[in-house]
Amino acid sequence: MTTLADLRILLADDHAVVRMGFRLLIEGAGAFVVGEADSGEAALAAYTEHLPDALVMDVSMPGIGGLGALERLRARHPHARVLMLSAHDDTQIPARALQAGATGYLSKRAHPDELLRAIGEVAHGRRYLDPEIAPRLALARLGGSEHPADALTGKEFNVFLQLARGRSVAEVAETLNLSTSTVGTHLYHIKQKLNAGNAAELALIAVRAGLVEA
Repeated sequence: MTTLADLRILLADDHAVVRMGFRLLIEGAGAFVVGEADSGEAALAAYTEHLPDALVMDVSMPGIGGLGALERLRARHPHARVLMLSAHDDTQIPARALQAGATGYLSKRAHPDELLRAIGEVAHGRRYLDPEIAPRLALARLGGSEHPADALTGKEFNVFLQLARGRSVAEVAETLNLSTSTVGTHLYHIKQKLNAGNAAELALIAVRAGLVEA
C-alpha cells in the first residue's frame, strides 16, 4: 500500500460520505486529514487556516465550485498543491484544472491505490495526471479538440458551468462576486461562441459535452 506518512491533507467535497471514505483511506496510509470543506468558499477558508501539504478537491461543489476555488486559491497561495477530482468523463475539465494551476487531476472512478499515489505525488510538488485521461488529453491537444467549450476563456467557462446548472445571472453574479452586467457580458460572448440562443441550449451543450449531469 502507498504510504503518505505524516502528510497533512485537506479534503473538499460536498458529499459527507465521500469525505469520510477519503479520510479513512488517507489516514489508513499514514497521513493526517487536518480539515474538511463542503464548498469552494469553505475550501479557501480551510486552506488558509491549515496550510496543508495538499488539498484534495472535487470539481463539482456548491458556490464557486472547485475550479473557481482553485483560481482564487492559486492567486492567494501561488505554491498551493492541489489534486482535483471529478466524476465527469471528458478532457475539458482536467485541461481547465491544469490551466488554472492544479498540481494533479484524477477521476473519482480511479482505484483507491491510485488516489493515494496521486496524493503522494501532489503533496511532494510533483505533477500527476490520471493515467486513463492523459492519452486522451494529449490526443485532444495534438489533434485540435472540437470540444464546444474550447473557445471560452477561463472566466467564461466558469460562468458557463454555473449557468448550465440552472443558475440565474443574478445568482451567478453573487456566487462569483461579479456584477450582473459583467456576467451578462460573459453570457453574451458565451452564447456567441457556442452558437446558443438561450440558457436551455447552454445546458444541453454542457450535458452533451459531459460537463454537467442531465
